[in-house]
Amino acid sequence: MRPVTLFSGQWADMPMETFIKKVSAWGYDGIEIACSGDHLDVMKAAKDKRYCKTVRDKLACKNLKVWAISNHLAGQLVCDPDDDFRTDIFCPKKFAGKADAKRKWAVEQMKYTAKAAENLGVEIVTGFTGSPIWHMLYSFPPVPKQTIDDAFDFVAEMWNPILDVFEDHGVKFALEVHPTEIAFDIITAKRT
Repeated sequence: MRPVTLFSGQWADMPMETFIKKVSAWGYDGIEIACSGDHLDVMKAAKDKRYCKTVRDKLACKNLKVWAISNHLAGQLVCDPDDDFRTDIFCPKKFAGKADAKRKWAVEQMKYTAKAAENLGVEIVTGFTGSPIWHMLYSFPPVPKQTIDDAFDFVAEMWNPILDVFEDHGVKFALEVHPTEIAFDIITAKRT
């Protein structure tokens, strides 16, 4: 039987303690913990196994487990367009409006996420990759093939070093495929 879990990201504004109580009362088997709000501190989880044990123990007290964590927000920043002010809320305020600093922070966060997952005993991290061309994928006006090729090359350049860290820690990155991402269907997911 497969465990039935609930992703905590939609409730990142709710304290984790409250969310855990609700998820347990609703009858779920576990939580896919988002690395946002107070749900999971990625750097702390990457560096402190005692913190990870505390997270697992809090879940266990309510008969819950964790099989995956997610870092959608940092992942989105790795490849999103430099001038997208809307994603400034995904990073610390000191990086808002500073595209290079935001991207550098996001890359490091994703690498820490691999170690955090390992320390939690989790083999899957879910998330987004971001896309330098998400805003161009509507069918008109047409986008030149070279622009699309360059975007896929950029995603590979940015993500291959991150995925190497994931591999080093025995953790898989599960890309959430959906419209507006660079991987939005079977063909683009395989290409990515």
